[in-house]
Amino acid sequence: MPISEEHVGRSYPATAPYEVSRAKIAEFARALSDPDNPAYAGLEPVAPPTFAVVLASAAWDAMFADPELELSLSRTVHADQRFTWNRPLRAGDAVQAQLKIEKVRARGATAIITISVLLSTTDGEALCTATSTLMHTNVEAA
Repeated sequence: MPISEEHVGRSYPATAPYEVSRAKIAEFARALSDPDNPAYAGLEPVAPPTFAVVLASAAWDAMFADPELELSLSRTVHADQRFTWNRPLRAGDAVQAQLKIEKVRARGATAIITISVLLSTTDGEALCTATSTLMHTNVEAA
């Protein structure tokens, strides 16, 4: 059975810890063409806000691997992204990401799926919630 409203509330185990490093923050800042921003450099840098998507997207793997949902990344469009922050990601943070399906709406052969990914330290401190809206075409329509 493809993903449906019955799957709302389903959550997946947290990802393995990811250590945010000064090097990864610097790489991401360079990719954003913002390598000279003092917030992203020095001894205590913070990660650019969109760095959270690196961690959040790792949590997507479990959902796309769930055979009951019949999801395929190749039939998915990432339509919207929002972040709700408690504090910035900092170098040295060991972060896990846990995905939950928040909402599913069927519109013909398309499922509109809202997911949230809670980013928290391995000590349990909530850092950020990344909320995404995905548009997925079901296999029979592909």
